[in-house]
Amino acid sequence: MERLGTTILKSLWRPSINIVRTRYHADKTRLVRRYGYEEKLWCGGLLPRISERQLPIPQYRPANAWTERKALYGQNDYIDILGPGNLHPVKTLYTVPSWIRGVSGHEYHILLRKKKMFAKTGSPVVRPTKWKELQKRLSYLYRKLNRKTKTGPSPD
Repeated sequence: MERLGTTILKSLWRPSINIVRTRYHADKTRLVRRYGYEEKLWCGGLLPRISERQLPIPQYRPANAWTERKALYGQNDYIDILGPGNLHPVKTLYTVPSWIRGVSGHEYHILLRKKKMFAKTGSPVVRPTKWKELQKRLSYLYRKLNRKTKTGPSPD
């Protein structure tokens, strides 16, 4: 009888298993990673007051307002109005590539102009991949313009 009671008790009663390893958050220990690495940035909220080490303060250096770039900024803005009239504003775009200078059009027209300018140079031989990509983009844009652009009504 006693044996029967213990087998029933063993089959019904199971010990409770605590799945959580630590009961409180404060009891958790952190895994040490990157041992020996010293973090140079403070990630712990407000800056602490460290008495043994002062934080470096950079030396004040005022910006030079008369650098060439700042001094000559906007010098050609009103050249067509205030100038003698013989210089077009497009001619003052010195830093812009020549095939883009003064173009008002879509990407297809700009690339056509670029192809026309570079075809007579050594560019197709020297940079064949760039040249092939240019041709590829032009053919894509040509197809897209012909398929997607709406034309006016037919004259009939």
